[in-house]
Amino acid sequence: MIVKNQSVNTELGEYFERVVQVNRVSKKTKGGDRRSLSVLVVVGDKKGRVGVGLGKAQDVQSAVRKATSYAKKHLIEVVLKGTSIPHQILVKKGAAKVLLKPAPVGSGVIAGGAVRVVVEAAGIHDIVSKTLGTKNKASNVYATLEALGKLRKII
Repeated sequence: MIVKNQSVNTELGEYFERVVQVNRVSKKTKGGDRRSLSVLVVVGDKKGRVGVGLGKAQDVQSAVRKATSYAKKHLIEVVLKGTSIPHQILVKKGAAKVLLKPAPVGSGVIAGGAVRVVVEAAGIHDIVSKTLGTKNKASNVYATLEALGKLRKII
C-alpha cells in the first residue's frame, strides 16, 4: 500500500535522509494506464551540507534510491553562524516565498514541515521561518534550498 506524503527518517552512514513527499503518477497510453511514483528526498550531513533529489520509478524503494543518489551528488554548502544563519533572507521561487530569520541560541527550529526538514538536514538548530504563497511541499523545499544557498557570511 502506498501512503501519500509519507515521512521516513534514516541515518545512512554520515547522511541524514528524509522522504518529504510521495506522489502517485498515472499516464494514459494505448495499452492502458502506466502508473509510477515520484519521491522527493532531502539529504544532509547536519554539518552545513544539504541536497534535494526527485526520483521516479515503478516502486517506492527504487524511487527513493534514485532521489537519494541525486541529492548526494548535488549537495550545497550552507553558511552558518553558530547554530543559526548569519542574516535574514526572503526568496521567491515560482509560487513559493520563503522567509528565513536567524534566532537566538535555544530558540529551536520554528518552521513548517517542508522548511523544517531542509534546515534540520543542514544542521541549523535555531531559526525562524515563514512560508508564503503556496503550500506545495516540493516548491517550498526548493525555495528553502535556494535561500540557504544565497546566504553570505557577515563580517
